[in-house]
Amino acid sequence: MVSPTVVLPGTQIPPSSFPSASSNKALALGPGLRAIQSTTIQSVTAGALHSDSRKNAIWVETTGGRYQPSVGDLVVATVHHSAADVFHCIVTPHTPFAILGQLAFEGATKKTRPNLTAGSLVYARVSKVEKWGDVELECFNSATGKSEGMGPLKGGTVFEVSSGFARRLIMGGGKGGVVVLEDLGEKLRFEVAVGRNGQVWVDAGGIKETIAVGQVLKQVDEEDLNVEQQQKLVRKVLKDV
Repeated sequence: MVSPTVVLPGTQIPPSSFPSASSNKALALGPGLRAIQSTTIQSVTAGALHSDSRKNAIWVETTGGRYQPSVGDLVVATVHHSAADVFHCIVTPHTPFAILGQLAFEGATKKTRPNLTAGSLVYARVSKVEKWGDVELECFNSATGKSEGMGPLKGGTVFEVSSGFARRLIMGGGKGGVVVLEDLGEKLRFEVAVGRNGQVWVDAGGIKETIAVGQVLKQVDEEDLNVEQQQKLVRKVLKDV
């Protein structure tokens, strides 16, 4: 696996670092980058430069720092309270409540909308971010009306990881240098919802199995284990489950 380029605030990103997209999609700038001119892209934060040729996207991955919501991000949010026709949700401890419409679920009507109370968990997508306004969430694809895996999360346990590690997990397929979910999935049956806000919900059916999956994720994150070390850790954990 090729090591990513490390950039600092103000670093100009050379075209050679852009993803080699196979389609005519416009280049998508992710977190940590901004366009100065039509042909000039500059980093606004320190971190590792990553790209995805399939999505023709490029971004800066920070290992630390606080998560800031961006449109399109999947997050695990906690309902704090409801008012009128919305749920007020916690996405991070340091940002204001995010707004989740009570009808922003697949097939939801005033009669069938979910009854979520304080402490309920949802897997949602950030649908709107305004500098001086509320962050808005939705639990369905507004274009198709389908949930696509989003919605209330029942049971399970939430584990906290770094936002950078969460992004790598979401990439899947080992693209972010993380293979633990795939390797654990070969022997264990479990459900997982990874939030870009560093919240990972896991339900493996039993407490022991759920804790095992969560602790593996936290250890890989905290110790920055490479693929070989991850596989060794998974083999060790599976012997005890």
